Amino acid sequence: MSRGGTQNSEDLAERKCLVSQESGPKAGLIRFVTSPDGVVVPDIMEKLPGRGYYVTSDLNLLEDAVKQKVFSRGAKTQVTVPENLLTEIDRQLARRVVDLVSIARKAGRAVTGFEKVKGWLAEGRAKILLQASDGSERGKGKLWTPEGGRFFGCLTAQELGLAFGRGHAIHCALSGGKLSERVVHEAARLRGLREATKVA
Repeated sequence: MSRGGTQNSEDLAERKCLVSQESGPKAGLIRFVTSPDGVVVPDIMEKLPGRGYYVTSDLNLLEDAVKQKVFSRGAKTQVTVPENLLTEIDRQLARRVVDLVSIARKAGRAVTGFEKVKGWLAEGRAKILLQASDGSERGKGKLWTPEGGRFFGCLTAQELGLAFGRGHAIHCALSGGKLSERVVHEAARLRGLREATKVA
């Protein structure tokens, strides 16, 4: 399945993962900086000042980064790694995806509900299909990934519901455009973090 959407030159700029030592597009990495008091801080939005260092958005690699104490190497000084670092990364990435989907909804570029999503898919309007990780497999199986588009199932029903101002949501479709490209970027990073647990 194609990755769908285009990425700008900043996303395509390569950085080296501290753990794997492999270089790759920034789009698949998590940037970290060191706070003034020497604490490792995840920079999900990539806007914090200071020297940045990167780890691939994969739970196993991030766990190795903590165990192997590679953050000090990236920061070129001794640093403190918060106990809740991985949980905080997960929280921030999920919040980022939810916020972007919410913006898309307000712009008329995202819908939820089985029938609405099915309609967008049938019309070829949908470019991204999001489905709750804890939703019914039977219900989710009745929908399909848009041709040439993307599918993500890394948000819970409660998280997906937040984007639409409701208690929960199982299905969501987004149309194309720059905003949807950002959803793909952030959802891919979140998926790398969450789905790696099934492989470990």
